[in-house]
Amino acid sequence: MLSREEFQQLFSREWTTAWRWECQGTYREPQEQEPLQRFLAGDTDQSWFRWPGRVREWVTQGRQLGRVRMLTDPLTDYLRFELSITPPALDAGEDIRFMPAARAAELQAPTQDYWMFDDAEVALLEFGDQGVHGAELITDPTIVRKYVNWRDLAMREAVPFGSLT
Repeated sequence: MLSREEFQQLFSREWTTAWRWECQGTYREPQEQEPLQRFLAGDTDQSWFRWPGRVREWVTQGRQLGRVRMLTDPLTDYLRFELSITPPALDAGEDIRFMPAARAAELQAPTQDYWMFDDAEVALLEFGDQGVHGAELITDPTIVRKYVNWRDLAMREAVPFGSLT
């Protein structure tokens, strides 16, 4: 089991592709709590959001990032917040797509968030009251293949941001 810090270090290593499956309606990352509350109060300032800068840097290095985010119906406040900060990450070069929760259930989607690096490592994320508290790192090729297959299916089935109505 990797600690939160060890999980975050995975992004500092060499990798070419990184992909995430997000399937929770709410995340409790400490750095997002204040911006979330401001968003709910009508504030649209996104100057706190550092992820697009990281994405831009990685894309400039020739790396590729993508994710599929499962959307609840109705949307949670947190998912409305995430949708509001999606355009800067898209503009930076991340391929972000969306899948309704009902479709994810039909497709028997994984019920745990994960990041996958270079189709060789899967970090199953563990969450607590303060967001990600660690990850289980999977490198067994047989198990990783299942997550690669899910990614491929999810990318085919999910819709781009511009297709959301």
